[in-house]
Amino acid sequence: MNYREALAWLYATQRFGIKLGLENIERLLVALPGSSDFQIAAGGSEAAASCKVIHVAGTNGKGSVCAMIEAIVRAANYRTGLFTSPHLISFRERVGVNGQMISEDDVAGGLTEIRELIGSWDPHPTFFEVATALALQHFQKTRCEIVVLETGMGGRLDATNAVQSSVSVITPIDFDHEKWLGHSIAEIAKEKAGIIKPRIPVVSASQRPEAEAIIRQRAEECDAPLQFVNDPWTKTKIGLCGEHQKKNAALAIAALQAADIQVSDDATARGLSSVEWPARFQIWNERIVIDGAHNPAGAGILAQTWREEFGNERAAILLAILRDKNAAEIVQTFASIATRFVLPQIRSARAMPPNELAKVVSAITPSLPYSTAPSVAEAISAAQRTGERILITGSLHFAGEALAFLRGESSALEECAQ
Repeated sequence: MNYREALAWLYATQRFGIKLGLENIERLLVALPGSSDFQIAAGGSEAAASCKVIHVAGTNGKGSVCAMIEAIVRAANYRTGLFTSPHLISFRERVGVNGQMISEDDVAGGLTEIRELIGSWDPHPTFFEVATALALQHFQKTRCEIVVLETGMGGRLDATNAVQSSVSVITPIDFDHEKWLGHSIAEIAKEKAGIIKPRIPVVSASQRPEAEAIIRQRAEECDAPLQFVNDPWTKTKIGLCGEHQKKNAALAIAALQAADIQVSDDATARGLSSVEWPARFQIWNERIVIDGAHNPAGAGILAQTWREEFGNERAAILLAILRDKNAAEIVQTFASIATRFVLPQIRSARAMPPNELAKVVSAITPSLPYSTAPSVAEAISAAQRTGERILITGSLHFAGEALAFLRGESSALEECAQ
């Protein structure tokens, strides 16, 4: 298959839905040539000697922590692999080596090999299982020394949890993906804490009391050394905006120390100052900010960061939210920094239609004006006419589509998928 054919096949696997569980990915890693560097977690408690794996779960901040870890160790001259999700514009963003996206040829070749291997399997591996296997095989082929894996959803039954890790990292836990992970903090924390493995060190951000209790219990059951990271990193500059990123940086550094990965103070400073993570309070220009906040906790962090950067100045907020998110709480939070809402139709079948979101906005914030737009391009144009600062937010899918438009890459936009 060429690249386009390979992606078409991969996206077609979405018909198999989301299936949380490790059986398929474990079978795939055993059968797939070139994944031998990654020991299956069920097979033992020692991390693979040839490659250190840092596994990151949580609700918010996972991607930023992963990006910081990768940037620091790359600055220290380790060969790095980074697997994250979802992507913003191109599927290739999910798999990176030494800061470079996987090539189209490597995607095509890897997916062709996987398709031939699993064609007759029942149950068939899901989109995320295939993507995880592709990434791990690529990291092995390119001889990565340190691999950073971001969970897709949850942790305990996420495909990334099939791999033995050198350290388990847990960012702040809050409400998201309740349909799959549970409707209480304790239930969600149990899934996230499932990445904790026997005798493998754990570092966690500060948590709600009920989440902290679950993490402590799981670590004790696994005889896993546990550290909570409470103090922000203040020694050097961080390339990402927001006070919360200082806490993410402290967590990233603690993870490296727990994994016994040696980095100098200079490499730490250079990595943190140069780290980039698109659509996380990304200041596109003097008027436009893009942030993929998509749950109430993320919205709260975004509103706080907005006030840190712009004081009492408010924004014309371009807002798109997926159907399974808590739109009312997100709108309520953003109302404190909004002059108006512009609600575009985005290119995602999972998105809440603008007219439905408009009902939420009018019910929550009847005093704020709002309008709908048939496309992201028209929404941005409408907001620009107001002369106000613009905040594009509510979904990583939306953030990706907006970035593609602003970069002039709309025709290359590939649909985001979990």
